[in-house]
Amino acid sequence: MENIYLAIVLAPLFGAIVAGLFGRQIGRVGAHTVTILGVAVSFLLSVWVFKAHVFDGAEVYNATVYTWMVSDGIRFEVGFLVDNLTAMMMLVVTFVSLMVHIYTIGYMQDDPGYQRFFAYISLFTFSMLMLVMANNFMQLFFGWEAVGLVSYLLIGFWYKRPTAIYANMKAFIVNRVGDFGFILGIGALLFYAGSLDYWEVFAEAEGMSQATISIIPGTEWSLLTVACILLFIGAMGKSAQVPLHVWLPDSMEGPTPISALIHAATMVTAGIFMVARMSPLFELSTAALSFVLVIGALTAFFMGLIGIVQNDIKRVVAYSTLSQLGYMTVALGASAYAAGVFHLMTHAFFKALLFLAAGSVIIAMHHEQDMRRMGGLRKYMPITYITALIGSLALIGFPGFAGFFSKDGIIEAVSLSTTPGATFAYVLVLAGVFVTAFYSFRMFFLVFHGEERFRNLEHHAHHDAHHGDEHGDDHGDDHGHGHHGPVEPKESPWVVTVPLILLAIPSVLAGYVVGPMLFGDFFGDAIFVAEANDVLARLGEGYTGVMGFIVHGMMMPPFWLAMAGLASAWYIYMRKPSIAAAAKARFEWLYKVLDRKYGFDEFNAFVFAGGSVGLGRALWRFGDRMFIDGLLVNGSARAVGFISRYARFSQTGYLYHYAFAMIIGLLVLITVFAF
Repeated sequence: MENIYLAIVLAPLFGAIVAGLFGRQIGRVGAHTVTILGVAVSFLLSVWVFKAHVFDGAEVYNATVYTWMVSDGIRFEVGFLVDNLTAMMMLVVTFVSLMVHIYTIGYMQDDPGYQRFFAYISLFTFSMLMLVMANNFMQLFFGWEAVGLVSYLLIGFWYKRPTAIYANMKAFIVNRVGDFGFILGIGALLFYAGSLDYWEVFAEAEGMSQATISIIPGTEWSLLTVACILLFIGAMGKSAQVPLHVWLPDSMEGPTPISALIHAATMVTAGIFMVARMSPLFELSTAALSFVLVIGALTAFFMGLIGIVQNDIKRVVAYSTLSQLGYMTVALGASAYAAGVFHLMTHAFFKALLFLAAGSVIIAMHHEQDMRRMGGLRKYMPITYITALIGSLALIGFPGFAGFFSKDGIIEAVSLSTTPGATFAYVLVLAGVFVTAFYSFRMFFLVFHGEERFRNLEHHAHHDAHHGDEHGDDHGDDHGHGHHGPVEPKESPWVVTVPLILLAIPSVLAGYVVGPMLFGDFFGDAIFVAEANDVLARLGEGYTGVMGFIVHGMMMPPFWLAMAGLASAWYIYMRKPSIAAAAKARFEWLYKVLDRKYGFDEFNAFVFAGGSVGLGRALWRFGDRMFIDGLLVNGSARAVGFISRYARFSQTGYLYHYAFAMIIGLLVLITVFAF
C-alpha cells in the first residue's frame, strides 16, 4: 500500500518538475501530456484507494514513510494517515484537478506561459495531497505552506499586471497572518503532548482540556481552547473566514482554471478538512466550537450579500465560495463535522463546474467579464448553459441536486445544536439561503437570458468592468486576444465542454450518498464527536432514506427561501429591471457599503498597511537616524575626537614630563593602598 500512496503523491510532483524545468524542450504538448498523465495516475489510484477503504473495509493506514530528523526526542517525519476521510478528500482533489488540467488546454491555448501554468497546477495538486494525507503536524504544515506558495504564484500568474501582483501579495500576507496563529497552535500542542503525531496528540487531549496556561499574568486560560482557536485562525486564513477573507475575491486575478482549483478542491478546503481532522481536540472545547460557529455564520451571510452587487462574473462565484465556506465552518462549529465535509465534497464539484462554466463564457465573450455586457447566450452555448444551470441549482440547494443534501444537512444540524451561538448562526444561515439563490440566479439570468447586450457594444478586451480601463489592455496583450468589433459568441471547444459535463454529473449525483455520509458510519474513527454534541445522530433518528429526505426538505424553510430567491431574481432581472435600478437609488448607502465590501480593504490599508509603514518610518527616524546613526555610530566617533583633541596636549615628548607623571601615579597608588 505504501508504494501506492507514494505514487499518488509523487506522480503530480514528477509532472510539475518535468513541465517546469524542461518546458522549453518538451513544448506545449509535452507539458500538458506529462502533467495530465501524472494527475490521471493519481486520480485512478485514488479511486482504487477509495474503493479499498470505503467498500472493502481496508484497515486504516497510519505509518511513517521517512524520518527527516529527531531532535530532543521529537520526531519530524513524513507519514501517511489514510482512512475514509482522507480517501474521500484524495478522490475529490484529484478528480477536480484532473478536470481543471484538461480544461486548461482550451483556456490557456494562446498564453505564452502555458508550460509554466501546467507546472504550477500540478505542483498545487501535489501540495494538497501532502496536506490531506499527513499523519503529523509537520507534514500538515508543509502542505499548508506549499498550497499557500503555489496559490501566490498562480494568482500572480500574469505578473505584468499590477492588479495581479497586488492580489497575490494580499493573498500571501493575509495567509501569513493566519499561519502565524496556526504554527502557534501547533507549538502549544507540541509543548504539552511532546509529539507531532496526530494520534499521540489526540491521546493527550483529555489531559490538555484540564491544563491551563497564563497568557496575560493573573489570568488562566484552557490550554486546549487556546490551541484550538489558534489552529482555527490558521483555517480562517486558508478557508477565508471573516476577517481574513479579503484575499479570496482578489484571487480572481489569476486565470480562470486556477480560480476553479483554489475555490473548489484545494487551498480553501484545507482549513475545513483540518478542523474536521482535529475533531478530537475541538470536541473538548465548547468555547472553540462556539467561536468557529459564530465566525462561520457571519461569513456565510455577510459575504453572500456582497455577491448581489458584483458585476464581474467571476467575482460573483468568488463571493459564493466565501459564503459556502461559511456554511461548512458553521457545520464544524455545530459539531456536524460529517455535514461540513460532505458539503466540502459536493461544493467542490458544483463550484468547479460554475467557475469553468464562467470561464467558458469568458472565452466566448473574448475575455469580457462584465455581466452587464452579456445576456442571451443560451442559444449560442447550449452545453455551457445546461451545465451552468446544473451548477446553479446545486449551489442554491434545489431538491435532488448535490448541494441540497449537504446544505440542508448543515441547516438542520445547526437548528438542533446547543453550542452557544447556535440560534444566531441558524438565523444567518437561513437568511443566507435566500441570498445565495438570489445572486446565483441573478448571474444566471444576466448571462444566459434576456437581451443580447453585447450586440450594442463596440467591444474591447476589458478584464474587469469594476476596475475600468486601468489594466484592460494588459489582458489583451497577455492573451494575444485584444479583440475589437462585434462579438460572435460560440460554444467552447471540447477540451472545455467535456470537463463541464464530467463535473455536472457529480453535481447532481454526489448528494445521494447522504445516508452513509451524514447518518451512517462513513467516516468511522476519522471524526470524533462527543455524545452531548452529536446533532447528526439526533437528526438521523428521523432519516428514512433519500426520498424521505427530499420530501422532508421540500416542507422546510430553506427550500421555500431558495425558491423565493430564485423567483425574485427572475422577476427583478427578467421582468422588471427597473426595480433593481430603483432599489439601488433608494438604498444607495447600502449599495455603497456592499460595493466597498464593508470597508475591510480600507481598514486593512489604513490600519495594518498604513500602521506598518508609519511604524517603519518612526523606527527609521528615531531608531535608525537618531539612536543608531546619531548616538552610536557618529556619536562615538565625535566623542573619541573630542577626548583626543584635549588628550594630545599631555603628550609633549619630554622625558622628564613622563617621569614626573609616573612618580605622581605611584604616590596615588601608595596612598590608596595605605589608607
